[in-house]
Amino acid sequence: MLVSEHDYQRTLEYSFSALGMLKRAKIPPYPHFYELCYTYASGINEQLNERLNMLLGKDNSLSMENVLQVYREFFDNPSDLESQLTNVSQEMSQKIDSVNRAMDESIDTAEGYSGSLDSAAIKLAGGLAAQSLERLAAKLLSETKQMQEANQNLEEKLKVSKQDISSLKRDLDTARRETMLDALTKIPNRKSFDQRLKQEFETFEKEGNHFSLLMMDIDHFKAFNDNYGHQTGDQVLRLVAVTLKSNIKGRDHAARYGGEEFAAILPDTDLRGARLIAEKVRKAVHAKELLKRSTNQKLGRITISIGAAQIHRDETIHQLIERADECLYTAKREGRNRVICENDEEFRNSKVA
Repeated sequence: MLVSEHDYQRTLEYSFSALGMLKRAKIPPYPHFYELCYTYASGINEQLNERLNMLLGKDNSLSMENVLQVYREFFDNPSDLESQLTNVSQEMSQKIDSVNRAMDESIDTAEGYSGSLDSAAIKLAGGLAAQSLERLAAKLLSETKQMQEANQNLEEKLKVSKQDISSLKRDLDTARRETMLDALTKIPNRKSFDQRLKQEFETFEKEGNHFSLLMMDIDHFKAFNDNYGHQTGDQVLRLVAVTLKSNIKGRDHAARYGGEEFAAILPDTDLRGARLIAEKVRKAVHAKELLKRSTNQKLGRITISIGAAQIHRDETIHQLIERADECLYTAKREGRNRVICENDEEFRNSKVA
């Protein structure tokens, strides 16, 4: 797997932040504690961040007790969403088993009734006295009623089970959709992005439909966290996500790529169109002024840097992502708050250098 310089630098920052939290709290950097703090630094789990923000002291550090408490809460147990998926799957399996049992019972009843009819036909063919015929008719009538009741019972069970299974299917579809959303920003997450990018790439290989990719990163995001706290940092992420949803629509697919980085897949869009969309997004983000909710203090404007690349023939998904990421890194290096495309002179010069 290819790792861009920007990805490398970003993960290093998360690592240093995680180790810093452990160092301030004098907690040994065991793998499970490091995992907790790294997850917090990356901001990919909204509930975890909110929980830790409540426990952080004035010196922005944690106690061993707090770390253990949060780790058990978020890592020792499956997430609510995972539990929901498991529960719905189990309930659906139980409903299907119930339907199968009802159908088996109905089949047994039908087979018994069929046997009775065959037996009655043989007896009738041999001739019966009036009294015997009366008893046979009474027996067939009784078994016919039992068959009718069994069919009615099966019909009711199937009707109820159909409604229950439809409801469970809706719950399952909802839970699956939620697994594709970022918990903090409520826009598609990295998993959703990866799946959609794979689909677009396969369509491109089969049909030749070109597409472009935007990689976006919030400028000086770490400063927002350091100066105003992680809750303000979360507010910044949400604001950028809302702006993306407002400006990237239709078949275009915007997602939170990780940490303070976002991405957008632009089907049937060449590099010129990608630049127009990227500039629209950049200007829309810059137009927003951030306010601290608790005090209404103006914290300044947010800016983002954007890299844009178009899919090429005979290249992999990783190569496309790496090129867009390199464009993004060039935008950062050239002063931030700008869009750099792969055909820009600044990017070509950076490749020569």
